Amino acid sequence: MKYCKKCVMPDTRPGILFNEAGVCQACQAEEQKDMTDWDARFEELKALCDKHRRKTDSEYDCIIAVSGGKDSHFQVHFFKEVMNMNPLLVSVEDNFEMTEAGKHNLKNISERFGCHIMSLKPNLRAQKHIMRKTFEKYGRPTWYIDRLIYTYPLHVAHKFNIPLLVYGENISYEYGGEQRVETYSAKDQINNGVAGEIDYNELIDENVSLMDLALCHPPTAEEIDQLEPIYLSYFTRWSSYSNYIFSKNNGFKDLSHEWTREHTFENFDQVDSYAYLVHPWLKYPKFGHASATDYASKFIRYGLISREEGIALVKKHDHRVDQKAVQSFIDFLGYSHTKFYSIVDRFYNEDLFNKNRHGEWELKYPIWKEIND
Repeated sequence: MKYCKKCVMPDTRPGILFNEAGVCQACQAEEQKDMTDWDARFEELKALCDKHRRKTDSEYDCIIAVSGGKDSHFQVHFFKEVMNMNPLLVSVEDNFEMTEAGKHNLKNISERFGCHIMSLKPNLRAQKHIMRKTFEKYGRPTWYIDRLIYTYPLHVAHKFNIPLLVYGENISYEYGGEQRVETYSAKDQINNGVAGEIDYNELIDENVSLMDLALCHPPTAEEIDQLEPIYLSYFTRWSSYSNYIFSKNNGFKDLSHEWTREHTFENFDQVDSYAYLVHPWLKYPKFGHASATDYASKFIRYGLISREEGIALVKKHDHRVDQKAVQSFIDFLGYSHTKFYSIVDRFYNEDLFNKNRHGEWELKYPIWKEIND
């Protein structure tokens, strides 16, 4: 493993690219923001909004894909109150036990900004069966939900003939990935690797039908060509932390008074439910980094902490899977702790990890060892 010279991101992140100076793509993208003409980008967005603005107040001008989180609050504010658009909000509920903050935030985004929310609540029986399969074979337990998060807004936009579909950030460009070209168009977002295709033949059985998976198919290429999915992060300087500060000032609740999570040091990202957090943590056994690395890297880029402080946070948190998240996850799917950890054990990458004499997996090339060397 090699690490970015500016942040703490390793080169094991799928699709990430380092330059000759050893700086990761995400740090380069953050530096590029200082040289971007954001006024010109805003004028581009105004033109797009004017192109799609409806003539009557009884029609929706755009769709915004939301979860109720900090970024969703900022997106809705931007289009409703800055761009004066009339948005329909579209979300996918994951069926997991929700936090009190999660329950509050989805209601708050509707009440604070005065918007309708159209939510898809997937077939619970099918979800559980699919989750078990994708967890046990691929280490991707929330594939079904993540796939629907990408495809369902496209279906709604097509069915309701609302071409302008708004997403927050271009993950591949902002944080590193195969689709690293900066673009406002999100037409190809479904192929960014986060919720890539799984052969449906592996999923269909007596408990899961093709109908249960129907919405996981995006609209046809011809139908998507009739839409205009965009990333807001192309048009205004994107910062997860700034979005959090804005959202907290507009009624968003973090987890300050509800839950101190073991796997990370921040309390405002992915706060909706407990069980979902097992999924992002599974990056750790597969790639040697997880949420603490993600946010330490962001905070370093934003100038909130030093690289040395980031390394300490990664060392403290990244290897830990939150026990409250695990309990909610196994209760939802009917696993024992023994079964859960035996499955997780299979996903540790032995190129990156050794098992010590206590039976714990340890990184072979942790960032703190690189610094000491």
